[in-house]
Amino acid sequence: MMAQRKTDSATDRQVGRILIIEGVANAVVLGMKLVVGVSTGSLAVLGDALHSLGDVANNAVAWFVVRLSTQPPDRDHPYGHRKFETLAVFVLATLLTVLGIELGLGALRRDAQPTPGSPWMLPLMLGVLVVNVGLASWEGMWARRLDSEILGADARHTLADVLTTVVVIIGWQVSSRGYPWLDTVCALAVAMLVLTLAFGLFKRAIPILVDRVAVDPELVREIASSVAGVRAIKSVRSRSKGKATAVDMVVVVDSVLSTSEAHEIADTIERKLRKDLQVEDATIHLEPDRKRSEGP
Repeated sequence: MMAQRKTDSATDRQVGRILIIEGVANAVVLGMKLVVGVSTGSLAVLGDALHSLGDVANNAVAWFVVRLSTQPPDRDHPYGHRKFETLAVFVLATLLTVLGIELGLGALRRDAQPTPGSPWMLPLMLGVLVVNVGLASWEGMWARRLDSEILGADARHTLADVLTTVVVIIGWQVSSRGYPWLDTVCALAVAMLVLTLAFGLFKRAIPILVDRVAVDPELVREIASSVAGVRAIKSVRSRSKGKATAVDMVVVVDSVLSTSEAHEIADTIERKLRKDLQVEDATIHLEPDRKRSEGP
């Protein structure tokens, strides 16, 4: 067990280092896009820069999660620290929603005008593509090597950014050649992409923040009822704690059981829930079978 903890800790540190490198690279990409967007006045490019800002924030959240997720519960946080991730995701989604709406409204309000070009701006945006393709490949390699869901998701997100940037470059270049309306269309498309990303983050965060049911209660009942000595299941509740799941339930057992026998039943239920449903935190309240204790 101690060796496993050391291995997990080393993996978390490596994931954290990779996320820092990814965040710095995304910040550089953000700067490159801002330079081109401000210089040309292209809302599509500026919108793509907004998307990169979300990537930097996402890297920061992921790094924050890695730092906190392995911290044990303490006096002020007896249920652990995993919901900090969810709260940060909600804040990020709110920020992206505001920025996406502002980008869309700005595109609709502005008169379509040709976006100027420059010999060095297109190579700069092509450089952004090269950086993102390299980042996605590098991070994907480490995701497979470390079996990291966070790195894998971030690598897929970076690949999606590549496709977005390709669309933006095409729109910007065509706009500079006499079709200014296309820059507006691309800006609206990027705004929709940002809002879609925000919606996905809201969809991920809100159920956890409001303690929505995390696992099917009937499935929990079925697993608990299969344990010898369980007479009935009176109630089942579940919720998510970030990536972890917590379950609390009331189980009816024979009233003649000793304390140690009843405790063994609770332990068995916990082990089965952890094995079958990956429940990290199970609280089981045992009640005596009053009908049996009262007799006929």
